[in-house]
Amino acid sequence: MLILVTGGAGYIGSHTCKALAQAGLTPLVLDNFSTGHPWAVQWGEALTGDLADREWLQAVFQNYDIQAVIHCAASIEAGESMQYPAKYYRNNFVNTLNLLEAMVSSGVKTCIFSSTCAIYGEPQWLPLTENHPQNPVNPYGESKRAIERALHWFSHAYGLRYGALRYFNAAGADLDGALGECHDPETHLIPRILFSLLGGEPVPIFGTDYDTPDGTAVRDFIHVTDLAQAHVRALDHVQNQQANLTVNLGTGRGYSVRQVITTVEQVTGQRVPVREMGRRPGDAPMLVADVSLAKALFNWQPQYSDLPTIVETAWHWHRKTYAKVE
Repeated sequence: MLILVTGGAGYIGSHTCKALAQAGLTPLVLDNFSTGHPWAVQWGEALTGDLADREWLQAVFQNYDIQAVIHCAASIEAGESMQYPAKYYRNNFVNTLNLLEAMVSSGVKTCIFSSTCAIYGEPQWLPLTENHPQNPVNPYGESKRAIERALHWFSHAYGLRYGALRYFNAAGADLDGALGECHDPETHLIPRILFSLLGGEPVPIFGTDYDTPDGTAVRDFIHVTDLAQAHVRALDHVQNQQANLTVNLGTGRGYSVRQVITTVEQVTGQRVPVREMGRRPGDAPMLVADVSLAKALFNWQPQYSDLPTIVETAWHWHRKTYAKVE
């Protein structure tokens, strides 16, 4: 089976391509390489293009026997979305409509979508279940919620089958050291901490007065390999059961920013320089997943998502590639 992976040269997309290949499927990478990396395309052919180009996108579906789509391409920074909401609606929502229309016109019936816990907004209860009210606090989350609604109505009207995977905080690196997290600028907590130990700036702690045990924000970190494998299981479930699904992907356990810093110090044996700052707009104090539904639907269980393993794999990759990645 040929599986189109949009954003397949990115962090989660590239790990998902590896998981697909390990499962005996053939990934086809579609990326505009604005944030993705050529070195991350190690499984499957790469097509350079943009989802905004409707004619080119339609030609891709005409020229390849695509059986399903895993849609990872998106702008992903919640803070940036507060400054540039138009970019997030255009890159995320409008471009996804282009993709869905191309799928429908080509008869491709299965889409696995990279959604986000950001659609929930401020938690009314924890852990967050899939039926939690959706009230995003930033345009990033709003754009993802809009896509989930579009998937629902495309399914109703055109028979599209989909899996909406609501990620919590993807982290860590490929267990073999072939892939890792590399954004420019880097805003994600764990790589930012590791860069600080490799000669970078002190780590900013955005908010120390949250109503959490140590005053810093709490997040549910999921190892990117576990996340990638969940895509393969979700794809199998949607295709075999001919049923839509919407599930959280996390671990059910949260760690504060200070706890993550302490774990990095324990793993690396180095002290992390920090800089305490005010809260960022759009940040929730605590986000932790209820993941029982994903476990029940497609027997998914995180294997590598304890925090020390996440940090160890990321540290191994960053030390190996720090001076080489472009």
